Amino acid sequence: MMGKKRKHSEAEVEVPLKRDENTPQRPKRTLFGWKDKIEVKESDSKAFSNKEKVLVTCSRRISYRYRHLMMNVISLLPHCKKDNKVESKDSKGTTLNELVELQGCSSCLFFECRKGKDLYLWMAKCPNGPSVKFLVNAVHTMEELKLTGNHLKGSRPILTFSTNFDKDPHWKLLKEMIMQTFGTPKGHRKSKPYHDHLFVFSIVDDHIWFRNYQISVPHNEANKMDPGGLDKMTLVEVGPRFCLNPIKIFGGSFGGPTLYSNPFYVSPNQIRALEKRQKAGKYAKKVKAKKRRKMHKISNPLEPDEFADMWKE
Repeated sequence: MMGKKRKHSEAEVEVPLKRDENTPQRPKRTLFGWKDKIEVKESDSKAFSNKEKVLVTCSRRISYRYRHLMMNVISLLPHCKKDNKVESKDSKGTTLNELVELQGCSSCLFFECRKGKDLYLWMAKCPNGPSVKFLVNAVHTMEELKLTGNHLKGSRPILTFSTNFDKDPHWKLLKEMIMQTFGTPKGHRKSKPYHDHLFVFSIVDDHIWFRNYQISVPHNEANKMDPGGLDKMTLVEVGPRFCLNPIKIFGGSFGGPTLYSNPFYVSPNQIRALEKRQKAGKYAKKVKAKKRRKMHKISNPLEPDEFADMWKE
């Protein structure tokens, strides 16, 4: 005989187990292993993070020396992005602002070459300004100098400024713009957490002179620094070298109201015109001298020579 079937009891209701608040939660499992839960602190979320990015570009028909200078600047700034050349027209400000917005940058360095000879540098905060227009002089690239200094590519620089930057308000504004443009943000993904070189900005004759130096620290055989090694640090120049002559400071990005105009600025076209006038003056002096000599010969003719016809017979 077959046994009797048991009656199905009513479905038991599962009661969820209560977990203590102090017990840690079990980590989630992923394909790559157990994943711990990352706790986000309120203080970290509210902390300031510098997300400064610089767009570096140039105008069309730029000469090779100025293009090499731009590439040197790009190699020194790990937080920069480079873009295609932009036509140097009156509407370049609108084009550059759009490029800066598309690249997700907040500043722009635009190398503008005119007549294949003159190099202008636009330094602008986009899209609301301010912006500065410089004339770049005394350009020497790394390839030309061939200096012995060397530092890590992508390392963060130390910015040093001369005391002249704190005298006038326009120099203070330029100092702040240079700090935001050339200063590499801390923790940038393309930068290295080292300070092994410094940028020097000094004002001489109302011009900003730029130098780049490597910080050389002596080491012993164990590859460690001596106790008094900081006093023996030396600076070795790396390059490049250039000089910035500020022309105008504008309230907007690549334009707007003029905040400052350099009264001592003389355009390269005026300098070349003066040189041509000086050369033209030399030529005019030669022509006048020839005329004076001709008039002198006419007014003072030579006496006839008595022996001129003696050998004709």
